[in-house]
Amino acid sequence: MLIPVLLFILGLLFLIKGGDWFVDGATGIATRFHVPEILIGATVVSIGTTLPEVMVSATSALSGHSQIAYGNAIGSIICNTALISAITIACKPGKIEKKTLITPVIFFFASAAFYAGISYTTGYFSRTSGFLFLAIFVIYMLTTVRQMKNAPAEDSEVEVDENSTLEKELFLLILGAVLIAIGADLLVDNGTLIAAALGVPESVIALTFVALGTSLPELVTAITSLMKGHGALSLGNVIGANLFNLVLVSGVSVTLSPFSIPNNSQIAGINASLLVDIPVMLFVMAFMTLPALIRGKLSRYQGILLLIIYASYCIFQFTM
Repeated sequence: MLIPVLLFILGLLFLIKGGDWFVDGATGIATRFHVPEILIGATVVSIGTTLPEVMVSATSALSGHSQIAYGNAIGSIICNTALISAITIACKPGKIEKKTLITPVIFFFASAAFYAGISYTTGYFSRTSGFLFLAIFVIYMLTTVRQMKNAPAEDSEVEVDENSTLEKELFLLILGAVLIAIGADLLVDNGTLIAAALGVPESVIALTFVALGTSLPELVTAITSLMKGHGALSLGNVIGANLFNLVLVSGVSVTLSPFSIPNNSQIAGINASLLVDIPVMLFVMAFMTLPALIRGKLSRYQGILLLIIYASYCIFQFTM
């Protein structure tokens, strides 16, 4: 048990330093090209911090562990929203530029509707659905890149560091992403070993331990962004990462190995995931984004309530 614990700690250190470098590189690129940080967060940063979910879910699907591939995507969205963004909102609520928030939110709920439609009808994710998820990912990236090109120069209020270069910023971005991926892999592998040794079921591990482990890059990025004063980058990262969990993570894993929704736990004879996991995923995203789109700002009460929801959700998973 000593080696898994030591590797777990090493993974955490990799995540912390990787997140620091990743935020530096991303914000440097954003200011250099006068791009709003929330757009950089919803694309480049989101892809980097979603790499652990992609690797874990793809490996799980190929090895026949569909519970982990499915639970990791859903659990990560719930964790990203009700834990990571909740921390950001509770610590530093503020105004949000609605115009840059609309695109990722629309894409997320359109993708979520497609995902839920499959879940509540056939319950089987075919290779065709995987290709469609990946097509949505490509369309989103093209749409957002076009939005970046049309972004006015005044959207970026931070001056470019004269001592920094584009090559250095790209290097920090890539190196940070690599450290994040390695650190998350060490955390998930060894955290899962520790949890399994304690007798925790695989379905619960996927929705909680694995989801939290693969979401740690987003958590580290959120905390690092807050410390550096880049709250918009953090929020954009969470929204983008949630979308990528649906269309990229699920798309890759389903394309490699189609699977059905796991049905290990039931409530009143109905799959517990259909009654709890998917509704909670949709609710927390709506609770975070819709008020922001309507009022143009986030409130501290949203963050506090989201944290309460996440704590309740975890307790439910371990007690049902």
